[in-house]
Amino acid sequence: MKKKKTSNLYQINQVFLPPNGGVVIKMLKFIVKRLLLSVVILFFSMFLIYLLMNNLPTSYVERTARELATQPGSQKSAQQWIEELNKQYGLDKGVIPGFFTWLSHAIQGEFGESWQWTVDVTEKFSEVIWYSFFLALIAFILEIVIAVPLGVLAATKQYSVTDYTVTVIALIGISMPTFFVATVLKYVFAAKLGWFEPFGMVTARLAGKLTGFAWLLDVAWHFVLPAMTLTIIGIGSLMRYTRTNTLEVLNADYIRTARAKGLPENKVIGYHAFRNTLIPLVTILGGSLPGLFSGALITETLFSIRGIGYTSYYSMINGDIPFTMFYLAFSTILTLLGTLIADILYAVVDPRVRVN
Repeated sequence: MKKKKTSNLYQINQVFLPPNGGVVIKMLKFIVKRLLLSVVILFFSMFLIYLLMNNLPTSYVERTARELATQPGSQKSAQQWIEELNKQYGLDKGVIPGFFTWLSHAIQGEFGESWQWTVDVTEKFSEVIWYSFFLALIAFILEIVIAVPLGVLAATKQYSVTDYTVTVIALIGISMPTFFVATVLKYVFAAKLGWFEPFGMVTARLAGKLTGFAWLLDVAWHFVLPAMTLTIIGIGSLMRYTRTNTLEVLNADYIRTARAKGLPENKVIGYHAFRNTLIPLVTILGGSLPGLFSGALITETLFSIRGIGYTSYYSMINGDIPFTMFYLAFSTILTLLGTLIADILYAVVDPRVRVN
């Protein structure tokens, strides 16, 4: 009887679970656990964001209230605006009640009106986010196309002139600050050669005159230098990471076995080695995907690209509390999402990984 019960249970498992059902269940448990942990981290992160904004000097609120009171058609005094703004964001309460007041609105997607841009925060966000996304996407693709092949090439020619050249390029890319790279590119390609515009998103003399595909080409022309800046800054670390992982794979036993069997070197590198090098690379690249939406604050500001980074920078320096709180919360969500994507991808692409 005991054996029969065990057999029936085995048959049930075979019907309702796939061949690797245990692994699937573990993976689902892992994802649920990470999601719950991310919610807890997000809650405390948003509390810290509110605490930071709550302790800013009240001059920001007072200045905004005075500006609203002096606008044409305003029927409220500056003091009435101060009271309304404090009530709207829970600044007239204690930290804990005020935080839950703001959080209850944030969960519903209500972040208030931007003090700097005088439109709803989410409306301003939807207006500027796609400029940042496409700029970051172009740089992201260029980084992969340039850094991964060069990293593999440097590993296959270890201690050669090629390896040293790639290493030097990578170290330069890692070491140089963004503002320095942007300044050099603007000086060479804009000031000296005159190939590109140093600032802005459209040509000043053609502003408002271009439409459709002509406007798109003009914007793309202005995106060249910012995209080059982001690419130069980003390829160094990815190049070094690719080289290190490729060297580790090339020293593995199965690579030596493949070579001993007489397989061509290009097949050993291109098929056996590179495929396994991609495993850690996929996790790194997967974790960086949410960064496509976070904006490049320094680069966008230096080139006057009106994306989310540029907008958040000027919101911060001008005391735009509603937009600043939204941007910090948005960046926190992207960071948690990137970490989760990286962990999941690592478990998916590497069959040797088992989630315990």
